Amino acid sequence: MSAAIDMGRDNTGQSIFIDLEELLATRLLVQGNSGSGKSHLLRRLLEECAGRVQQVVIDPEGDFVTLADHYGHVVIDAAAYSPREIEALAGRVRQHRASVVLALEELEVEQQIRCAALFLTALFDAPREHWFPALVVVDEAQMFAPAAAGEMNDDTRRLTLSAMTNLMCRGRKRGLAGIVATQRLAKLAKNVAAEASNFLMGRTFLDIDMQRAADLLGMDRRQAERIRDLQRGQFLGLGPAISRRPVAVQIGPVRTAGKNAAQVLLPLPDAPGDEMEALLNDRLAEAASDQSARKAPAPPTRPAADLEQALKSVPTLPVPEAKPPLAPIGSQADASTVKPQAPEAPPPRLRAVSPASSDDESAPGIADIVREIAASDGATFRPATALFRDFAIRCRQQGVASAHVDLARFRRLFAFEVAGVERLAAPARAQIESMAGAVDDDVLAPYLAILVAAAHDAPMPDEGELARLYGSSSPSRVRRLLDHLERGGLIVVREDFGGDRSITVPGMADLLREASDESASDDQDSAASPPSRGVA
Repeated sequence: MSAAIDMGRDNTGQSIFIDLEELLATRLLVQGNSGSGKSHLLRRLLEECAGRVQQVVIDPEGDFVTLADHYGHVVIDAAAYSPREIEALAGRVRQHRASVVLALEELEVEQQIRCAALFLTALFDAPREHWFPALVVVDEAQMFAPAAAGEMNDDTRRLTLSAMTNLMCRGRKRGLAGIVATQRLAKLAKNVAAEASNFLMGRTFLDIDMQRAADLLGMDRRQAERIRDLQRGQFLGLGPAISRRPVAVQIGPVRTAGKNAAQVLLPLPDAPGDEMEALLNDRLAEAASDQSARKAPAPPTRPAADLEQALKSVPTLPVPEAKPPLAPIGSQADASTVKPQAPEAPPPRLRAVSPASSDDESAPGIADIVREIAASDGATFRPATALFRDFAIRCRQQGVASAHVDLARFRRLFAFEVAGVERLAAPARAQIESMAGAVDDDVLAPYLAILVAAAHDAPMPDEGELARLYGSSSPSRVRRLLDHLERGGLIVVREDFGGDRSITVPGMADLLREASDESASDDQDSAASPPSRGVA
């Protein structure tokens, strides 16, 4: 099998080759301003070695998906998969040696960066038995390995820099040969660019980029002026896989074309100005109203089952009707009549907080004071010790005994209150209280809010609400909270790169169904009981 890749011709018409085996042992950096032919170069390289080596393309603009039509590449639409599915796909790509294009164009910029970082990290972390040789092409590499932080989230920047650094620094031993392409060499992280041993430098006009390119090619400042004079599709090559001395190459033709290929000049429509104005204003108000009505397009269909459908099937629990109060002693009720069966008292609202809870804890005084504290502004952001001190003071002021309520017990009472557990019907509330019995105090309130939303068949709390219940304003802390609950087997989180997140509580549907059946059974027993009659 030939290991030479024909890239094009030099100034004398001779073919310029890239040694594929040498390229796999080293790495390649491609630089060129927009319109210099950088994507054309990558396409030529991929086409010429297709079928000889596995190829993985990170494609932020969707330019390379057409490779699937001629060379059998598998296109992975990143917007259709969750992060965990992306990582699993990367593992299978390495296992089965599939050539793929990771298409990121449907995602926002930061989502593209996170998705690519997760995919690259999973390629890097593949087990040793799957370390087959592969070319990993990253287009627009300045996005994924930025020299400066910019507006990117710190966690995202660390994640993507780690992935790109591993690819370029340590990927060779795992069979991964990184090929990075960038428009701006000055915007690419130096520790990523410095790991490349082969270079193909295209046309650039900015002095800072031109100087860095000249330094990498071993040129002095006077020779660097050649880079400005390069034509579209012309590159200066250097490296052990290309040439030991800088050589100019005109990239050869390709068989496929990108979806976003530049169009040639076309004649303008032959229409008078008044007709064009009428065409622009035709039914403009209707078009504007249609655009405003569809601001949020429906997300693409996911290949994995939507876990939230399990909650959709749970019927909404009925709100129990208020029971009439018992007649007070000494009222006009006939004392000789048989007393009606006493209605079953609902269980105390916070009865299942702890096996050792006291009956006095659910007394109106304790519950009302906890409710007042929970309803105060910023309560969840205050330290637990300050809240408990406020609770003790209020109890003393109102003459409510509270010596039996310690700090740990108060924290759980407070969490049940802020999460709104009292809004549930008695059977569902009892099930939720039993599920939360072993949950840590510091994460109890967000977890209870998730259970309450599931019981009401309502949308799950958003990130802001979970942060408020957690006493934080940091999105990263909320993500760590959800990860902690998921590792504990309390919830299942599914988040895709389109921004959608679904949370499912394992076994919640069965518990609520049992609670609903229990409630229905109680209603039937109550209806079947004959009414009490007075004795004449």
